[in-house]
Amino acid sequence: MRLVRPSIEWKNEHEDYMKEWDESRMTPSSFNLNGYENYEAYLEALKNRERGDGKWVPCTNYFLADESDRIIAMVDIRHELTDYLRNIGGHIGYGVRPVERRKGYATLILAKALKKCDELGIQRVLVTCNADNIGSAKTILKNGGVEDKSFIEEDGTVIRRFWMER
Repeated sequence: MRLVRPSIEWKNEHEDYMKEWDESRMTPSSFNLNGYENYEAYLEALKNRERGDGKWVPCTNYFLADESDRIIAMVDIRHELTDYLRNIGGHIGYGVRPVERRKGYATLILAKALKKCDELGIQRVLVTCNADNIGSAKTILKNGGVEDKSFIEEDGTVIRRFWMER
């Protein structure tokens, strides 16, 4: 398993991954292909997002790919936090292909993302999940997360917040 950056070579595999996504909101949202004229336009928008243009903070995005070049999971590493990210999004957002869940890939992609955070010099990493996402909370704890005070959104959604010292 390896982390690879999105590029035109991953177009078909990324589109196949999207077809399998079983939730209304893509996680992480930076990998959502909806609304783009073509894959090249998506990649250009992703470059802008990664630079921190507009409302975005600088970030780096990766696919977790297996030996047969199949995308298993995706991760967005945000290099800094805004107030919103400090409460809700954290430094790392990840998602696992629905048919590959409950196989340890979330733990693996989070561990690999944390190593990337080390390379970026992010010494205190925040990872969050909804309170009802027990699997994600277990994944974060397995990777050394220490729970902090939760944040409650306006709609009542409880966001669990975990810090990892590097």
